[in-house]
Amino acid sequence: MKSLAEKKKKENIVEYILYMYRMEDLLRAYRFSMDDIDQYFLAHAKISKEEKTASYQWLENMAMEMEKHGVKKEGHLPRTQRYVDSLAKIHWELVKSDRHYFHIYQKAKPVVMDFIMAAGNKNPGHEVQVFVNGLYGLLLSRLNGKQVPPEMSKAAEVFGEALGYVNLVYMSRQMERKFKS
Repeated sequence: MKSLAEKKKKENIVEYILYMYRMEDLLRAYRFSMDDIDQYFLAHAKISKEEKTASYQWLENMAMEMEKHGVKKEGHLPRTQRYVDSLAKIHWELVKSDRHYFHIYQKAKPVVMDFIMAAGNKNPGHEVQVFVNGLYGLLLSRLNGKQVPPEMSKAAEVFGEALGYVNLVYMSRQMERKFKS
C-alpha cells in the first residue's frame, strides 16, 4: 500500500490522488479499526510481511491524520488536496496559454457545469476537483460492480483527457525541478 502510493506519486499524480482517496475510504469502511483492517484487508494482501507492517503503520498514521484534520466522515486529507490544488493552478494556467488544452477544456466544461448543477447546495470545489471527483465516482462504481451510466462514462472520458494533460505538465515540471536540484 505505502510503496504503491509512493510509486504512484512519482509516476502519475492523478493516480496518486485517486489512490489516496481510496485509502481514506478504506479506513472509513472499516470504521478506522486497525484490527479489522489488519485481519480482513492486510492479511489477504499479496505483499511481503515487511510491506504489511509498513502498510499497517502507514494506514494507522493516515487514520490519525484524518482524525486530526476532521475528515473522518467526509473530505480528504489536506496533504492530498494540496496536489489537487496544484493541478488546479496548472489547469488555469493552461486554459489561458495552451490552445490544445483549451480545446480539451471546452469539451469538459459543459460536463463540469452539469456536475456543479447536480451538486445543488453542496460546493463541489474548483473544476479540477470536479474532474477528480468524477473519475473517483467512476472508479467506485466499477469497484462496486455497478452499471456505469453513459453520462458518467462521457464525463470520465472528458475529465480523464483534461486531467491526463494537466498531469503530464505537472510531472514534467517535477522532473525539471529534480534535474535542477
